[in-house]
Amino acid sequence: MQMDILQPKTKEKKPAILFVTGGGFINANKDNGVQLRMHLAENGYVVGSINYRVAPTAKFPEPLEDVKAAIRYLKANADRFGIDPARVGIVGGSAGGYLTAMAGTTSGTTTFDKGENLQFTSDVKAAVDLYGLSDLTQVGADFSEEVQAKHRSAGATEALWVNGSPVFGGRDGGILADKQAAEAANPIHYISKTSAPMLMMHGTADTVVSPSQTDLLYQALQKSGIPSERYLVTGAAHGGKYWVQEPVLKIITDFFDQYLKK
Repeated sequence: MQMDILQPKTKEKKPAILFVTGGGFINANKDNGVQLRMHLAENGYVVGSINYRVAPTAKFPEPLEDVKAAIRYLKANADRFGIDPARVGIVGGSAGGYLTAMAGTTSGTTTFDKGENLQFTSDVKAAVDLYGLSDLTQVGADFSEEVQAKHRSAGATEALWVNGSPVFGGRDGGILADKQAAEAANPIHYISKTSAPMLMMHGTADTVVSPSQTDLLYQALQKSGIPSERYLVTGAAHGGKYWVQEPVLKIITDFFDQYLKK
C-alpha cells in the first residue's frame, strides 16, 4: 500500500486528515481528490491519501484494515510529518465515504486493527462521509426496479466486496446471499458511544448511490447521540464539479476545524 502526503511547512505540530478515495470497490487511485486535499493542506492540515485493496481479489474487511493501518502509520510517524497524533480525522467519497464511515463508527475499538504499528490506535476525532454507502443491501433504493435488480446480482460490486469472487475463493451470489455478512459490513452495525463525530454530504442528483444511504447513517447516529450533521447539495451528482466548490469545501473544513483545532 502507498500514501501521498501534503505537509504544510510550519514549526508547530498540526492535525492530520486521511483522504480515502472512492472507486466503486474495485479501484483505489490515491491521486484523486487533489482539490479537496490541497484545500485542507492550505488550511493547516497534514493530508495523507492512500490506496487500499479492492474487489474482487480482496473483500471486506481487508480494505478497512488498510485504512486503519494508514491511520496508525500517520500517528507512528507523527514527528516525521509534523503531526499531532491526538488530532487525526478522515474524509472520503463514495466507497471512500463508506470506509470513512466504517473508520468513524468503529473508532475507539480495535475490531479491525491488523498489521503494523499496533501500539498506536486507529481512532479518529472526526469523519466526513461524502455520498458514501451505509447499508450495502439497499444501495439501489429509490432507483428504478431495473437498477435495484442489478444491485441484487452477483456481479454488483457491493456483492463482490462482501462475498468475494468465487474465482478467488469467495462465495457466489448477490449481496443478500449472506445477510449476516452484509450486515457485518455496514457502518451502522458498529455505532457506539466511542464513534467519532461525523459529517455526511450527498448530492440530490446522485444516480449511483441513493441519497437515502447517508440519511440512514445520519438517523442512526442521531439516535445514538453521536454528534452528526448532514447536508444535501442541490443538483450535485456522484462526484463532479459541485464537490470542489468553495461553499462545499468550507463546510468540510469548518467541520474538521471544530473537532481538530478547537
